[in-house]
Amino acid sequence: MMRDDKKRGRLMRLAALASVSVGASLAALKAVVWIKTGSVTMLASLADSSLDLLASIITFVGIRTALEPPDHDHRFGHSKAEGLAALAQGAIMIASSAFLLQQSVLRLFDPQPVAMAWSGLAVSVLAIVLTLGLVLFQRSVIAKTGSLAVDADSLHYTGDLLLNLAVMAGIALSGYAGILWADGVFGALIGVFIGYNAFLVARRAVDMLMDKEMDDATREIIFNIVLGNADVLGIHDLKTRKAGLREFIQFHIEVNPMASLRSAHLAATEVEAALSEHFPDAEFIIKIDPAGSGRPNKTVQELPQ
Repeated sequence: MMRDDKKRGRLMRLAALASVSVGASLAALKAVVWIKTGSVTMLASLADSSLDLLASIITFVGIRTALEPPDHDHRFGHSKAEGLAALAQGAIMIASSAFLLQQSVLRLFDPQPVAMAWSGLAVSVLAIVLTLGLVLFQRSVIAKTGSLAVDADSLHYTGDLLLNLAVMAGIALSGYAGILWADGVFGALIGVFIGYNAFLVARRAVDMLMDKEMDDATREIIFNIVLGNADVLGIHDLKTRKAGLREFIQFHIEVNPMASLRSAHLAATEVEAALSEHFPDAEFIIKIDPAGSGRPNKTVQELPQ
């Protein structure tokens, strides 16, 4: 993962801007085709693209806010704006899912022929090409930045690749094969797919906003690094969280009660430097305690031999 904050911020902004551009283009194209064909599957795709555009705009604003430096009122920074943007995306996707399911059920009970099926297929092919390019770029940005907001945005655009294939199948079966119910069926499948992705996006956003603890494997890495320092006899009260690109790690280290303040401080400094190698974006709060003053989570005796 890239460590240069300015480069990561630039990539995140570029990914969000690319998402807005693609979303606007697809929404405009699908609106024209839906007006001409009346396809509920194309309407489903249009609704999804329109809400994707809104979500992309929210993501762009969220990323810009998250990258703002700490200020007087937000001394920990604005990183959680990413989580808020992702949560908003999840809410928008849930609304889209409900609307599409409603329209699809109505079409199943009242199947209608689809006119000008060729235009629907053409715009779906174009949508697949544009969306694939966007998703590949977003995946590259995510690999370099670890951005939750870009990842959430990419998740539903990845879904759009499958959704547009469903659009093509629905229009082809209705317009060319005369299977009128196919349009409604594929519209319903799209609605279910969007709803499922909305749950995934919202869950990750809530985890960030609620300061969910890092996973056990990451905590174990922290324990091992801290206890790898010869002057540290134990560690307790480890607390971790992640907000946007920043990680926050705090804990107490136990040192020899007879150690001088200088040597204890040096041990804490060395521990922080070692942790920074593995967690370059983290902020650390380390309290120094004399050994035996607390109930350590781990001691040097518990390290694997």
